[in-house]
Amino acid sequence: MDAAVVIDALIRGRQTKRGFLDQAVPLDTVREILSVAKYAPSSSNTQPWRCYIVVGKARDRIADAAVEAYRADPENLVPEYPFFPERLHEPYAERFNAFRGQLGDAQGVHRSDKVGRRRDVERQFRFFDAPIGIIFTMDRRLERASFICYGCFLQNIMLAARARGLDTCPQQIWSLQFPVLREHLGIPETEMVIAGMSLGYADDSLPENNMQLRKLELEEFVSVVEA
Repeated sequence: MDAAVVIDALIRGRQTKRGFLDQAVPLDTVREILSVAKYAPSSSNTQPWRCYIVVGKARDRIADAAVEAYRADPENLVPEYPFFPERLHEPYAERFNAFRGQLGDAQGVHRSDKVGRRRDVERQFRFFDAPIGIIFTMDRRLERASFICYGCFLQNIMLAARARGLDTCPQQIWSLQFPVLREHLGIPETEMVIAGMSLGYADDSLPENNMQLRKLELEEFVSVVEA
C-alpha cells in the first residue's frame, strides 16, 4: 500500500479517547512505541522529553492521590504553565465552547452540572481507566520553543500507538497535579510536568469516543503567497 495512504489514514484516524477497555497492554509494546517516537525532530537535537510510565499498583496509587488532591481543593490546583490566556478571545473561545458543549452532550453532562463535570475531571485523573499512564516532563530551564519539539514527540507517540491498534488521550490536565507526581514518582524540582497520556484499547461503545469534531477548512488557516 502507498505510504502516503497509510500515513494519512493514521493521522486522520487518530482520535482522543476518553474511556478504555480493561485489556492489558504489554510494556514491551509501550517501549516499542517510545522507541519510534524518539525520532521526532527537536531543535538542534536537544530532545527535551522525559517519560514516566505508570502501570498496575503505581498507576492506581497515583490516580487515587490525584483524585484526593482534586477533591480537597478543586478550584485552586495551579498548573506548571498557563493552558490558555486568562480571557480566551475569539475565534478560539467559540471553538473551545463548541467543543465543551459537544463533549458534555456526548457524556450526558451539561455545562451547569458541577457534580457531573467534577466526576469527569476525576475520570481524567484515573487515566480514563486505561492500563497505561505516561507522565511527561521537561527541564524547566529550557525555553518555550522546546514545547514545539515536545508536540512533535507526543504526536509521534499517538500515531505509533494507533498503528498498533491502540488509542490515546493526551492530558495537559496532569500539569495541575505536579505536587502529587513529584511525591509519587520522585520527579525533581528541575523538571516541569508538561502533560500526561492515557494509553490502551479504546472502549468505542462510549459516545464521547465517537465524536466527530469540526476541523478548519484550508482557506480558514492557509495563505498562499506567490509573488
